[in-house]
Amino acid sequence: MAGLIGVFGGTFDPPHYGHLILAEEARAALDLEVVYWVLTPRSPLKPDQPISPLAVRLEMLMAAIADNPAFQFSRADMDRQPPYYALGTMEWLYAHEPGRRFAYLIGSDSLHDLPRWYKPEAFLERCDLLGVMHRPGVQLDLRALEEALPGLRGKVQFFDVPLVEISGHDIRRRVREGRPYRYFVPDAVRTIIEAQGLYR
Repeated sequence: MAGLIGVFGGTFDPPHYGHLILAEEARAALDLEVVYWVLTPRSPLKPDQPISPLAVRLEMLMAAIADNPAFQFSRADMDRQPPYYALGTMEWLYAHEPGRRFAYLIGSDSLHDLPRWYKPEAFLERCDLLGVMHRPGVQLDLRALEEALPGLRGKVQFFDVPLVEISGHDIRRRVREGRPYRYFVPDAVRTIIEAQGLYR
């Protein structure tokens, strides 16, 4: 049987070392064959947030993951119509890769909010596994979550990631304020940020 494929979605504006560390830790902890990086054109949770052009974010993402053969780009969100809910991502993957098994990667804060996602029961049914990264300070009531979404506990597997407090919001602010960010992103990503004049 083919191994599990991790599904890691985001707007990646920009992709940074926090993303890379999370994906690699998930790959090792969950024994993933590969991790699919799903570039979302626009987050359904932040529809009005300014965002860099999709082509530029794609260029940055490809540069960030280029040296890791276990990281692969997926067009699961780019080749379908909005809104870009996680259910749609999983439906696209199953339609285009029937017979494969997928582990959707989220943080424990997202697991806490999962009952409020778009059609969470259908989403959970489409996931062979939910890989959940522990986030400091997030309290989970798995019994209540199981009552809201029967079968959830059987699909959840937690994993730890070193605490790296890097965020796209912070990087964008640092660039805008002229503060250092060199060691927050891979050099190839920084080169694109500078060449494109992003976040100024």
